Amino acid sequence: MTKKNYIRPIDVKHGIIDMTHGAGGRATAQLIDEVFARAFSNDFLAQGHDGAVMPALHGEPVMSCDAHVVHPLFFAGGDIGRLAVCGTVNDVAVCGAKPLYLSASFILEEGLPIETLVRVVNSMAEAAREAGVAIVTGDTKVVEKGHGDGLFIATTGMGEKIAGTRVSGREAKPGDAVLVTGTMGDHGITILSQREGLGFEAQVQSDTAPMNGIVLALLTELGDKVHVLRDPTRGGLATTLNEIAAQSGVGIEIEEEAVPVHPAVVSACEFLGLDPLYIANEGKLIVIVEKGCEEKALEIIRAQKYGENAALIGRVTAENPAMVTMKTAIGGSRLVDWLNSDPLPRIC
Repeated sequence: MTKKNYIRPIDVKHGIIDMTHGAGGRATAQLIDEVFARAFSNDFLAQGHDGAVMPALHGEPVMSCDAHVVHPLFFAGGDIGRLAVCGTVNDVAVCGAKPLYLSASFILEEGLPIETLVRVVNSMAEAAREAGVAIVTGDTKVVEKGHGDGLFIATTGMGEKIAGTRVSGREAKPGDAVLVTGTMGDHGITILSQREGLGFEAQVQSDTAPMNGIVLALLTELGDKVHVLRDPTRGGLATTLNEIAAQSGVGIEIEEEAVPVHPAVVSACEFLGLDPLYIANEGKLIVIVEKGCEEKALEIIRAQKYGENAALIGRVTAENPAMVTMKTAIGGSRLVDWLNSDPLPRIC
């Protein structure tokens, strides 16, 4: 990207976003050069186009988009920038693909401290490096004070399908094993606790993380024996399992005692009258594999970063199609329905 001759560098410590930063002139160019291009530096951005010209893909192209409006912007275990990268990387990965490129569009509110923006952008750059993806293009707009909430980020991810796989929400088969890669509800409880000052965040933090490493390891070793991959974000484990059951026309039965939940999340949910099965995650996967492959799948997941608490939580069944049921800790059974309310708005 061509550097301009600016009168003085951006004042990161004391500067604020104003309307000139979104006007397309010198201030906009300086913001792009000194904040975004500096953090996201790569050959694609250096082309200086209004988009990115990328090499041909080897596999089928896969694309996903997301918008991020989390409040607060910074939370234990992450921030809106890390969330934007990881969320989109994970959405591409669970399609059975290797994420490669991201775009990022920023909606900035007039008055946002530039220091805050720089922290977020640097966090995005770090998350992108961890996930092995490049942020190749983007856009910046500024809205008047009072017309936003500091900062929103919209992202699009592109990747290529991993050969020899058939991952889909429609591929769950009776007898398949249902696994999760770790504890449920960490992200949602962290956001709620920090937002409301409840104190639970001292014991739990968001699980915001890129999961493409786990996906690649699973698909490389198990191939088409991996039937379904999903990230249980909004609506949590319960809602995502209902989506899979409906798409595949099968029943899913899980065991309450087998679902891993952090003790602090259990305590918070009991205190607040919430169910951890419906609380959002941002660094966990649901993995459904062919019967007989569950132990190998667990071994693969547990060997990867972010997979040490993986567990087998249930089975796909032919009974109760399009429904999710749970064997309770006291030996009964209950329906696990779709989420019907919004207990935790603005969590991603």
